[in-house]
Amino acid sequence: MCQRDTSAGPKPTQVNNFVLSGEGRENIKISKDGWLYLEKSLDWSQEDHYIIMVEALADDEVVEAPISVIINVLDVNNNAPYFNQTDYTAVVRENKAAGVPFTRVFALDQDDPKTPNARLSYSLVSQIPNKQHTLLFQINPNTGEISTTEEGERMLKAREGIKYGRDEDQSIEALKTKFDEYCPGNNPHSIPYEANPFFTCVERAEVRRRNVNPLEDPDYTLIVRVQDLGGESETALSGNTRVHIVVQQNLWFNPGPIIVKENLLGNYPMVIAKVQSNDPDAIYSLVQKERELKFPFQITEDGEILLTEQLDREDKNMYILVVFAKDNNDQEVEEPLEIQVIVDDVNDNAPVCEKEESVFEVQENEPVGSLVGQLLAHDIDDVGTLNAQLTYTILSQNPPTTPIVFSIDAASGEIRALRSLQRKEEQAYHLSVKVSDPAFSTDCKVIIKVIDVNNELPLFEKTDYGSHTLAEDTTVGHTLLTIRATDADDPDSGSSLIEFHISSGNEGNVFAVETDGKGVGHLVIAKPLDYESSKDYKLQIDARNPEPLMKNLEYGRESTAFVSVSVTDVDEAPEFSLDILDVTVPENTTKGSVLLSVEAKDPEGKEIGFKLDGDTRGWLEIDAATGEIKTKDNLDRETMETFEVTVTAFEKDNPEKSSERVVSVRLLDVNDNVPKLIEKQAFICVKKPEPVIIKAQDGDSEPFSKPFTFTFAHGKKTPNWDLKPMGDTAAALTLRKIPTEDKTFTLPINIKDKAGMGVTQSFEVRVCNCTELGYCYVAPADRSSRLGMGPTIGILAGTLGFCIVVFIVVIKRLLCPENSSQRAASSVWNLPRECEAQQLYQCQLPLPGSGGAVRTAIGRAFVKAAGGHPCIVQVVGLFNPGPEGPLTTLQPPQAYTPSQPDTYMVWLLPWLCWTSAGERAVTADDASTANLFEQNVRAYCQRRTTSWDPL
Repeated sequence: MCQRDTSAGPKPTQVNNFVLSGEGRENIKISKDGWLYLEKSLDWSQEDHYIIMVEALADDEVVEAPISVIINVLDVNNNAPYFNQTDYTAVVRENKAAGVPFTRVFALDQDDPKTPNARLSYSLVSQIPNKQHTLLFQINPNTGEISTTEEGERMLKAREGIKYGRDEDQSIEALKTKFDEYCPGNNPHSIPYEANPFFTCVERAEVRRRNVNPLEDPDYTLIVRVQDLGGESETALSGNTRVHIVVQQNLWFNPGPIIVKENLLGNYPMVIAKVQSNDPDAIYSLVQKERELKFPFQITEDGEILLTEQLDREDKNMYILVVFAKDNNDQEVEEPLEIQVIVDDVNDNAPVCEKEESVFEVQENEPVGSLVGQLLAHDIDDVGTLNAQLTYTILSQNPPTTPIVFSIDAASGEIRALRSLQRKEEQAYHLSVKVSDPAFSTDCKVIIKVIDVNNELPLFEKTDYGSHTLAEDTTVGHTLLTIRATDADDPDSGSSLIEFHISSGNEGNVFAVETDGKGVGHLVIAKPLDYESSKDYKLQIDARNPEPLMKNLEYGRESTAFVSVSVTDVDEAPEFSLDILDVTVPENTTKGSVLLSVEAKDPEGKEIGFKLDGDTRGWLEIDAATGEIKTKDNLDRETMETFEVTVTAFEKDNPEKSSERVVSVRLLDVNDNVPKLIEKQAFICVKKPEPVIIKAQDGDSEPFSKPFTFTFAHGKKTPNWDLKPMGDTAAALTLRKIPTEDKTFTLPINIKDKAGMGVTQSFEVRVCNCTELGYCYVAPADRSSRLGMGPTIGILAGTLGFCIVVFIVVIKRLLCPENSSQRAASSVWNLPRECEAQQLYQCQLPLPGSGGAVRTAIGRAFVKAAGGHPCIVQVVGLFNPGPEGPLTTLQPPQAYTPSQPDTYMVWLLPWLCWTSAGERAVTADDASTANLFEQNVRAYCQRRTTSWDPL
């Protein structure tokens, strides 16, 4: 396999043998001349690498220090995947939604999960029975989840059985009653139930349906296969299993659409439908989807849907009811049902005329059959039904003629002339028209006016309205002039109405004529003027009638007028070529790159300049002459992903004439950040070794961010540590072998982002014995320090004593009562006044130990969230429970020696007032113990900030 090189270095003696130690010695051997070889084949699933120590011997004496050899085992696809069960059972209800899983299978493969050898793919081999050659089930090839197909959603049916209502008795006696209801001819006195083959058949089927065993009596059996290599290779290994499926009745189905006739007579509330959950204890509720004020529906505890009053289709033709089935904890046990209630129309509305009087005009001498007009009526009953089908009939004509002059189409209401009309005979006719549906009718009034033939032309008062001048900044809607024309035809008829049209010279439709049809028109500006586009207009305006002219009559020059318009130039601000300026660039765009060229020009052709504002980061600059926006510094998407700047274009000779545009810049992410550890230190308690959660973060976004890959730097497994991913941004570091002593390990961990970019980072883990507070035990200060015991104790005691005296004097003056009665009242647990307004937190401390005083002791440390407040109590007092319970009576200090090395107590509560005369201050008997206890209290409370309770 490989040979140990012993040629390097001095050779005081001749190496003639080698010896192995470490892992895998039973599988791996070494020859006397240094060749490593396999005694038997290796199995990756048993061990993926071996670390072997090799020593060189000369006549059984070690002549060289041992060296380590790491042998990595490469996986081959020699393990077939297998299911964790040989048979699965599942239950699916009728009408189960397609694609929604109702069960799953799970397979394993002992090959390397990082290789295709362990990439599994599931498939459905067969479905039994499958008489219709239609697959009713499907399987997700990646997850093994089994669901129904669209055909299965429609076609799956449960075994026939008796349906029972809520809380209905399902005993054999109840079955007999139902049998009698469905078979009224059965006489149990003549043929006992037990002897009736029909009843016994029903009874056996019902018992079988209730007690079906999927393994023994399934409705369907699925043969499922799993293959490695993703199922994409002919050499893939496979495994099989069976899934036995029973189809259950689905009592929860949509009974809609429910059709209810409007104005239905009967007793209300009225049952219109019923729903039933598969959960017999379901609680039903009903809401409306539209959330309208009127909702005349209710639901009973048995699932009966009630209509509480009559419905009116013309008010609302459909309701959507949403029915819920929930358990006692208000959790849904079924998918909500959306049930449509359609209100069926009845003929309860009469036709209505669109107008009280319909007026039509017809020119004299029109040919027979000419359309006069269409009478409009409507019925608010349901359109498309006979209830809204209208029929038109002429009841009378005034003045009467024989025969009548007009006819009407019974279905459409179109009125036509039956002969040519003369105005000199009659100027108007009055018709009474009956409009009816199958049950109701209405009379509509119609007036038909016979108007003169359009034999007169509209004439302008003048045909030339002269020349006019407008500044190009004249506002839209401005009236330039008023034009007039007359028509000698009958007034108030279509022949005398005058419309004005600009027929030429109106490039861009800048002008328009507004008129009321009575011969007066207003020439107005319809769009902004632009001197640079067009400075002169010669408009031709025509006057026309909506009615056609009589035969052989045509419009002439007298019906046309002209207007000349000149536009004067105004100094305008520069104009940008684009209204919206957006640019998207990668964040690693180099300095000096052009992001965008802003284009603008002055309408008068004057020289312009550009400037840029709003660049708070100083990333961009603009060429004042060309408008090119360039980068002048490095861009950083993690600092700001999108930002806006304002570009101003201005006239150099007159900077007040300027225009602005906002430029939106969006930076595209590039992989310029590596994942970084959030915390680089941790500890593990030997007695309770919990995994350490290593978390990382990356300033980049998708696809250059999570999920992260955590590995040891050498890329191999280690016998002491295990590293497994947890989610997308964390990994769990587990200690596999406990060291014999407290030790700090520095682990090189490589963290890569989704794109494979990352670096190796050091993570420091201390493995230690822990205190009851959950932190590494810190021994008291070494008494053989540089200063020695005497100087150290002297300095600490002097400093501590001075601080205590000053602190107690200040607190006493600020907080403690002046008279003895107040002192007596203050012997209970109270906060100082300036602390009452602060947000304080309490942190419970467990105090293990022996003896009554220790067992009943309660230690508390009060820590303000922000820290640094004088109300913080850094050490703890010991209390014995008084008659009123714990924390009510302050006891004098007691001598106390910790029974365990990781439990410390200090007797100091600096802001309490004592009942006896004068001030008392009880200090620690050991300054190092006090200091160490304070550290542990702080560490304990900081570690459990999430469980602090407000005091």
